[in-house]
Order: sequence, then structure tokens, then C-alpha cells
Amino acid sequence: MSDVAEPRARSGNARAVLAAVLSVLPALAGLGAWTLWRTGRLGGGAEFVEVRLGAQTQDWVLTLGVLVSVVAAVVLALFARVRRLRWRAEREAVAAVAARAARDRQLLLGRLDHELKNPLTAIRLALANAAAEDATPDQRGRGLRSIEEQVLRLSRLTADLRKIADVQTNPLTFRRVDLTALLEEAVEVVGEQPRAAGRRLDLDVPRAPWPLPAVDGDADLLALALVNLVDNAVKYTPEGGNVEVRAREDAGGVLVEVADTGQGIPAEDLPHVWDELFRSPSARTVAGSGLGLPLVRAVVERHGGTVAADSREGQGTVVRVHLPAAPPE
Repeated sequence: MSDVAEPRARSGNARAVLAAVLSVLPALAGLGAWTLWRTGRLGGGAEFVEVRLGAQTQDWVLTLGVLVSVVAAVVLALFARVRRLRWRAEREAVAAVAARAARDRQLLLGRLDHELKNPLTAIRLALANAAAEDATPDQRGRGLRSIEEQVLRLSRLTADLRKIADVQTNPLTFRRVDLTALLEEAVEVVGEQPRAAGRRLDLDVPRAPWPLPAVDGDADLLALALVNLVDNAVKYTPEGGNVEVRAREDAGGVLVEVADTGQGIPAEDLPHVWDELFRSPSARTVAGSGLGLPLVRAVVERHGGTVAADSREGQGTVVRVHLPAAPPE
């Protein structure tokens, strides 16, 4: 038995003994009173109590003590059972959380192995080609450029992983943030990227009769999340497609939607898009690390918000972010 479980077991046994003693005390008290009454040691006897039910007063005292003991025993037994069930439920919940954490860790390690293996293999091949005795200067140059590209890919991967870890653990300084301004900035930044060419990028935010409410948060992190969200939609939208960024006040908060007319996400992959390093097989033709949406989720959840996504293959995807509004000034 573990060091933690042994004191708990001793404590449980002591409580059980105490409960048993308490449950029989009324019966013992009734029996004592009955004995004293029978032997005449309890002064007054029936002169002070009038009983008209055909039984002696001392008999009723004994019966009452037994009944109280029975009720107390039943109540204590029920209480003990409830405590056991609650403890069992808590133990099962802890075990389920631990099992899920272990499973998630294994999935993450497997995905990380896959993401690291490809660039490392490419680097090794490029080095072998560049080091070959018969390699031409042009072949060596291509090999060095390939190595540089893969090193940059690994650097982005580790940087994104570090960002998620920092968001989840570092203390944040909250202040009132104008979400409309951050959305405008995100659309502008993504729209200026080369891969946004040929795609229509629209922003729809309310301006009358009142604008979006402010939110409490870290402006830099929220800006990072929104840029990632819009950039992810543009990345998976083919040329000639549309990306719409919408926001409105909703249920005491702000609802942001980023919709695209991209390839969509298979239904079986949709629940996993928020997992670190997960990439749907249908999306592997598009460059990426599988850390964009997990970073968005980490930022939103640190701000007390929620994320969700709906998608239809061949039609597109809608990603929703809900953030609590700041209290009125």
C-alpha cells in the first residue's frame, strides 16, 4: 500500500468504528434507562410520565432508543456508501485523465517524430549529394539551398511549439483590447502575403448602432491568434476562392468567424484539428506544421474563450472563436 493510501485507509477504518459506536449509543441509552426503571433506581418512574398505550413507560424508552439507533445506523450507512461512491468516481476520473494524457503524449510524440523525420532525411540526402566527388557546383548549390530550407522548417516548428508552451504557462497581463482593430490588422497582414493573391478576403464587423465590445486580454497574443486563423483559411483556399472574416456580439461576448471556400476537412479528422502537429492526410499537399490552430486554441482558452469548427468536404470550413466581453467601463 502506498504512503498516501495507507493513512487514508486507517482514517476510513477509524471513521467506520466511530460511526458504529455512535449508531448504538441511543440503544444503549434506552437499555440503561429501561434497566434503571425496572430496578427502581430511576426515581419517579411512571408517576412523571403518563402512557396510555398498554405498555410500561420504561419499555417505550427502550423501544425509542432502539428505533433511534436503527435510523442512525441506516443514515450513517448511506452516508458511508455515498462517500465510497464519490471516492470511487474521483479515482476513476483521475485514472481517465491520466490515461488520456498518456494517450495524447504518445500521439504528440508520434506526430513529432513524423515532422522531424522528413526534414532530417532531406538534409541527409542533400549532404550526401553535395559531398559526392562527382557533384557539380550547381548540384552543391541546390543541396545547400535544400538544407537551408529544411533548417528553416525545423526552426519554425520548434518556435511554434515554444509559443504554445509559453501561452499555456506564462503569466499574462490583461487590458482592454479593441478586437475590431485587431481583426482589421490581421486581414491587412494576411492580405499582403503573396499566397493571398487571387483570393477574395472580406471583413464584416458591426459599426452601427454600436461597435463590437472590448475584450480583456493580451493584445499581442490575440493578434497572433487572429493572424494564424485568417492565414490558415487563406492557405487552404484555392485561387479564386473566398475568405470571410465576421464578428458580432453574442451571449455576453464576441463571436469571431473565419469562413473559407477551401477543400474542407473530412468529418473523421475535424475533432483533431486542434491537436498539436495533427495534419489531415488530405491537407499534406499544403505546407504547414499542424500547429496553427492549436496555437489559436491555446490563446483563446487562456482568455476564457472557446473554439469550434464546422466543415464540409469540397465546400469549405468555418472556424468560430468566442471570447468573453470586458465589463463596461
